[in-house]
Amino acid sequence: MGNYVIVSSDCHAGPPADRYREYMDPQYRDRYDEFLAGLAAMTDERAAHVNNAQQMFREKFLAKTGDGGNQASWDPDLRERELDHDGIAGEVIFPDADVLGIGGVTSTPFGTGLGASGLDDPDLAMAGARAHNRWLADLCAASPDRRGGVATVPIIHDVAAGVAEIERAHDSGVWAGIMIPTQWSPHPSYNDPVYDPVWATCQERGLAVTVHSGGSPRDIVVGPGTLPIYSTEAWFFAARPLWSLIWGGVFERFPDLTFSVTEDGAWWVPGLLARMDEQWEGFHATLKFGTIFRETLPEKPSSYYERNCFVATGMNDHELARRDEIGVDQIAWGNDFPHPEGTWPHTRDWLRIKFHDIAEDETRKMLGLNALRCFKNFDAAKLDAVAQRIGPSPAEIHDQPVPPNPDLALAGEGTH
Repeated sequence: MGNYVIVSSDCHAGPPADRYREYMDPQYRDRYDEFLAGLAAMTDERAAHVNNAQQMFREKFLAKTGDGGNQASWDPDLRERELDHDGIAGEVIFPDADVLGIGGVTSTPFGTGLGASGLDDPDLAMAGARAHNRWLADLCAASPDRRGGVATVPIIHDVAAGVAEIERAHDSGVWAGIMIPTQWSPHPSYNDPVYDPVWATCQERGLAVTVHSGGSPRDIVVGPGTLPIYSTEAWFFAARPLWSLIWGGVFERFPDLTFSVTEDGAWWVPGLLARMDEQWEGFHATLKFGTIFRETLPEKPSSYYERNCFVATGMNDHELARRDEIGVDQIAWGNDFPHPEGTWPHTRDWLRIKFHDIAEDETRKMLGLNALRCFKNFDAAKLDAVAQRIGPSPAEIHDQPVPPNPDLALAGEGTH
């Protein structure tokens, strides 16, 4: 019960795009060269449309961090120093180290990372996933006790191939979990038992199933309000697998499976669970459906959420105020390293700002213990040894003066 054992349940890693080529199956390398050429053109196009406010933010962020987390996204030694600086004992690693391009690190091969969908080419999607997972295994091998890799696995295209990749990646050292696409159409949704071999494999191997925000349907017209519309509705598509898995009985069939919705906020959880439980318990508006909700599940939906599910998020002020409704046992905090919208490189300050008045036992759960329940293959004793060397003490979080908001210095006057 010394220093806090902090596990960031939301970190990202990836090399410069051309470095994935050596990890690519040979038969796909020519196609990958074409992808790289298109990626370069798209990067130039985006750079031409950066507005003044975005450019100001990037310049200030780069001034604070040096290179925007570029090298730390793939250099294992520098990465470890940055996590030590932030007081992070263990990390759960997702792809797409810098999707905004601030540090220059690009996305997973063939775009099969956070934005993966059922519209992707099946062969290229799996080839890109395999290349990233091979690279990730090498990164994790440099610090195997602290780095829990999440394998990118597009299971929607070919369940058997997905299971084979899960097993291969796990055997290679990518042992924290798998990330599945949030956009499955035109393939079956996740309540379909066709995916049971995936859930069975993950349960057997202690791998968490995860989704991460970032993807959305590709039907938004580019025009007025495009980005605000995407930002407003993106949470829905990352959250959607949660109720598909619960109502689909996946956690009834696989009671030891864990599932995490990552970087999608947590404000929506209390209302969603209340609505699902209300439907299961029965009220006037559901009478026309008879007993179908209770026939679907033997327990109310919130029971499966409390047993099997987690929300991996940085938690803003109003979410922390509702932590009892969200579930103190379900919140798995993440610093989103190295994304600029996360808390790096000011995580210690942010922890004091957010958790200074929260009880120590709750803080321990949200900052690390819940992550260890979700991502079961971490060795808690080894992380504790790291935490006693680099982690913050309770006194640092709860007894020191609350520092000023780092965003005010970073983004300029008028930021709230």
